[in-house]
Amino acid sequence: MPEPVKKTVSAFAKKPKTQEAEEGSSVVFEAETEKPDAKVKWQCNIKDIANGNRYVITANGNKHSLTIKAITMEDANVYAVIAGGSKVKFELKVISKPAAPADTPADGSGEPSGVAEQAAEPKPSENEVAPPAQDAPPAEDGQPPDTRQDLTGLFTEKPQSGEVTVGGNITFVAKVNATTMLKKPTIKWFKGKWMDLASKSGKHLQLKETYDRNTKVYTFEMQIISAKANFAGAYRCEVSSRDKFDSCNFDLVVHEACAAEGLDIRAAFRRTSTDGKEDSGELDFSTLLKKSSSFLKSSNRVVQVSTEPDVDVWQILRKAPASEYEKIAFQHGITDLRGMLKRLKKMKKEEKKSAAFLKKLDPAYQVTKGQKMKLCVEVANADVDVKWLKNGQEIQLTGRYIFESVGNMRYLTINHCSLADDATYSCVVGEEKCTTELFVKEPPVQILKNLEDQMIMKGERVEFECEVSEEGANVKWEKDGVELTRDESFKYRFKKDGCKHVLIINEATKEDCGHYKVKTNGGESVAELMVQEKELEVYQSIADLTVKAKDQAVFKCEVSDENVRGTWFKNGVEVKPDTRIHITHIGRMHKLTIDDVKPDDEGDYTFVPDGYAFNLSAKLSFLEVKIDYVPRQDPPKIHLDCMGRTAESTIVVVAGNKLRLDVPITGDPAPTVIWTKGEKVVAEGDGRVHVESSKGHCVFTIEGAERQDEGIYSVVVRNPAGEDTADINVKVVDVPDPPQAPRILSVGEDSCIVQWDPPLFDGGQPIIGYVLERKKKKSYRWMRLNFDPYPDTTYEAKQMIEGIPYEMRIYAVNSIGMSRHSLASQPFVPVAPTSEPIGLCIDDINDTSVLLKWRRPERIGSAELEGYGVEYCKEGTDEWVPAFEGLTDRTSVTIKGLTTGDKLQFRVQAYNMAGPSAPASLAQAVTIREIMQRPKIWLPRNLRQTLIRNVGESANLVIPFQGKPRPKVTWSKGGEPLNPTSVCVRNSDVDTILFIRRSEREHSGKYDVQVQIENVEDTASITLQVVDLPGPPEALKIMDIWGFNVALEWKPPKDNGNCEITGYNIQKADKKTMEWFTVFDQYRRTHCVVSDLIMGNEYVFRVFAINMVGLSPEPCNTKDSAFIPKTGIEYKQPTYKEHDFSEAPKFTHPLVNRSVIAGYNATLSCAVRGIPKPKVTWYKNKMDISHEAKYRMLSKQGVLTLEIRKPCLFDGGVYTCKAVNDSGEDVVECKLEVRPQVAKEEKKKEAE
Repeated sequence: MPEPVKKTVSAFAKKPKTQEAEEGSSVVFEAETEKPDAKVKWQCNIKDIANGNRYVITANGNKHSLTIKAITMEDANVYAVIAGGSKVKFELKVISKPAAPADTPADGSGEPSGVAEQAAEPKPSENEVAPPAQDAPPAEDGQPPDTRQDLTGLFTEKPQSGEVTVGGNITFVAKVNATTMLKKPTIKWFKGKWMDLASKSGKHLQLKETYDRNTKVYTFEMQIISAKANFAGAYRCEVSSRDKFDSCNFDLVVHEACAAEGLDIRAAFRRTSTDGKEDSGELDFSTLLKKSSSFLKSSNRVVQVSTEPDVDVWQILRKAPASEYEKIAFQHGITDLRGMLKRLKKMKKEEKKSAAFLKKLDPAYQVTKGQKMKLCVEVANADVDVKWLKNGQEIQLTGRYIFESVGNMRYLTINHCSLADDATYSCVVGEEKCTTELFVKEPPVQILKNLEDQMIMKGERVEFECEVSEEGANVKWEKDGVELTRDESFKYRFKKDGCKHVLIINEATKEDCGHYKVKTNGGESVAELMVQEKELEVYQSIADLTVKAKDQAVFKCEVSDENVRGTWFKNGVEVKPDTRIHITHIGRMHKLTIDDVKPDDEGDYTFVPDGYAFNLSAKLSFLEVKIDYVPRQDPPKIHLDCMGRTAESTIVVVAGNKLRLDVPITGDPAPTVIWTKGEKVVAEGDGRVHVESSKGHCVFTIEGAERQDEGIYSVVVRNPAGEDTADINVKVVDVPDPPQAPRILSVGEDSCIVQWDPPLFDGGQPIIGYVLERKKKKSYRWMRLNFDPYPDTTYEAKQMIEGIPYEMRIYAVNSIGMSRHSLASQPFVPVAPTSEPIGLCIDDINDTSVLLKWRRPERIGSAELEGYGVEYCKEGTDEWVPAFEGLTDRTSVTIKGLTTGDKLQFRVQAYNMAGPSAPASLAQAVTIREIMQRPKIWLPRNLRQTLIRNVGESANLVIPFQGKPRPKVTWSKGGEPLNPTSVCVRNSDVDTILFIRRSEREHSGKYDVQVQIENVEDTASITLQVVDLPGPPEALKIMDIWGFNVALEWKPPKDNGNCEITGYNIQKADKKTMEWFTVFDQYRRTHCVVSDLIMGNEYVFRVFAINMVGLSPEPCNTKDSAFIPKTGIEYKQPTYKEHDFSEAPKFTHPLVNRSVIAGYNATLSCAVRGIPKPKVTWYKNKMDISHEAKYRMLSKQGVLTLEIRKPCLFDGGVYTCKAVNDSGEDVVECKLEVRPQVAKEEKKKEAE
């Protein structure tokens, strides 16, 4: 017999149904649950309903009701009631109130009331359609349309189309759920395509917005006050939030106000003036479109009512020729035909069902710039040709526009949409056309070429250039976070050239230094500008002078900057102006004037510009005219004040300058002069050396002195009267050699510390300081960090961008000038060390080791975390010892090899590219000694009662315990040790596991576990019961036969399967067919009476024993049969064609996709039917899992259940259930997703 299929049980015995109610009334929805204590929740549009003034929720036992009072049109929604896992949806349809009939005129005319009503409410003619009620929604086939829209995108409630009468008010509402938004959404209201209504707010239009902090829902309202006829049309609402966007279209229909009774016909010729003047405005003839032939006189005259049908003047004018217009207007009381026709042209035509289109274009489409857009329509005639128009102009077939025709479908494809494609498109078939609007959305503008750092001279022009992904895109320039604009001085200029954008700064000054940023809606780029003073150019240098006594000596030079001041020196000593010495500075000219020159004024004069590392020098020679009367023979004599090798007598010359030695000599006859350097005679062979002799002077000149020219020069003068010798010490000074390559000692978040070695040669002058430059690794522009020489060899560079690679180089500066730059440093990245690790604690400790645990730092920074370093030191010392070599990437570490009894302090530091973080230390020192902990067994709750396993199943008992040092664990069964061949035991520091791979009956019993530390112990017991199928009952006998009844009796089975027999299954079979049918199931007694047997048939019986595992494998059959004799008239049994009850398997309830959490049991259920009973097989990813110990398959009454015990992440996949019998097979499948468990700390963070 096939098992009956179990249907899904609903939690509701009575479900609420959809109802219609009139506006202003109340409605009650009732529901009954199966269980009286079930919790019921009511919802409206997926939002919970709470008790209030309008909603009343009652519960009485299993009866529940929802009452809605004072119903409005806004209550027409989808409602739901939820109980347990059942949810029932229903609707409330609201019907508007019927329009109240017009009142009978107050004057008592003697006309019958029926005639008055006919005059007040004339029936429409055959060609007319009665207008709808003022507040009634437009009808279609007698039913109000469903104006609800699917809630997609950002809207949780979209504004609905509405109708209003002229002079009335209407409100459109849009709601947006901001639960997942970081910023407030932006909403815009439009009329038509482009008219933004935000600028139209005023007397007739108000825009409001509210925010509910509890539900996090924004409510936006657009309220139209005192509506006019020209307010009718299509509207659009757009909402955006960052990269999300949604829009909704809706319509507003404005009806003309109904004419009140007693209104004079002249009121129909009203003007649409708003200034109150009678002659201004435009005539409105709308009341005369359907003119009634009945008219009213003044209130004190008799009312005459005509029963003639209403006349539609518009229908008459449409059928009449144009020459008859004036005649018809005169007959019907229309005096201004031209104004009427002008008014009629503005009326909205009713849309008729299209005969050419089966499916028209949607009202609007949206596409991203650069993507493809496809417009499609469905035409009624498959052979008809269509035309596509753009803004009224026919579209020609090009590479960007593609026309397609497939059956009745017509397609227009627009490739690479641009802003020019944002237009109105129409599809024309014959005389009909349908229109849509295409909106092109611009994608985010990306920066393709970033800005570059620049270093320029003061007064130069600066250009920052970047390249973006779109031509003509808008960008924003900022300096140090402040937006730049065109000011009156035109200091900043902005230039666009296609995709290139340029920021131009004219005549840069020191104030322009800073970080400049360019922003687009898709990115930004930053560069640094550094401005330094211009290099000073020398237009005229000072020259050597030779003057006589009492003459005037003038040194003058000209430099490029007239604002530069300078200082004059004589032989290294600053020259002070006095009555004889004058220092002047006029424009670019600098002069030193010495009046009445004296011998003391002779020397080297130098001009040093302020703020620049160079100088200009010249020599002043004093020519003394002496008239001596000496003998004709006079030995030579050298007259020098700087002879010798002392520092005071050293002549210093700058490399590259001219070395001039002017030696005064005397002698008669004129002596010969020889210059030597060391042992070598200096001659004029080198083009740089010049030796000149004149009367009284010998001049030795070297052009462009070099470092090798330094040394002691000797001059020898000879004549017949004798000779004289003098030594001159010359020192050549130069700029220093470049420093050694700099080294980066450490880096910070936006800084670094750089160090370098002084140059090997200082140029003969002390090093004044150093100048540093840096650049980004991928850039070619070096930026100077200091303009004044920096005296030390360690410098902290700041204002760098974290995460960007940089390089550094150094210049050395002495009194002569600046050296060449050093080699660049190794590239480095400014990064900040991480914050300190948090939560450092001792997790375990014994006599020789400690287990430390901590959590990752809160702030990591732009550099990756390289690992952690652990150190310890003895209490009272500062010597920190690394716990291990290198770093570890784990957040726990065991430090071994410690000395018992030591008091140690521990600390942990996080390392990244910037170095170690601040250390995280313990609050106090820790003594290295194992803490004695009493042994204790924590027996799980499920093991405190008898544990039942079926034969063949595995048993895995995990018993946690505590105790330090590690306790000794002992297992026993019945006081005897366990047999290791049948039972496995695995022990750890915190638990012990008893594992039986395949349970047998002999494994049943009481297991004792003992944990012991020295003389302290703790014990626990676990009872294991291994059960099996029972054996067959015994001695089944037929005790008696009477009528249609048979009495049976049997004995319980010898083997109960190690558990209680819960019942018996008694079956009967006709001896002719031998088909078995169940008579009793779960029958608990050992005797029964089988009734309702058929006379004339012979029966045999069998009995199965049942326990908690199932039916016994074999039944106990009766040895004899029971014949039911016939009584009375002998009946010949008719022969029937045997009916085939076989049926192929079919799943009546499929598997459902599930998502479960790892570690919690999961079940998959389905229901199947079929005759004979089908064989069921379970698969995971098409692999048979019938014999897997992890899975448990159950089948009861046709309901199939697969139980997955404690699934892990690898248990996810596609599960298939296959049912097969002789008539066929059927398969169902589902997907199971296993999600990882969320840590408690993460849950707390989410809760906070």
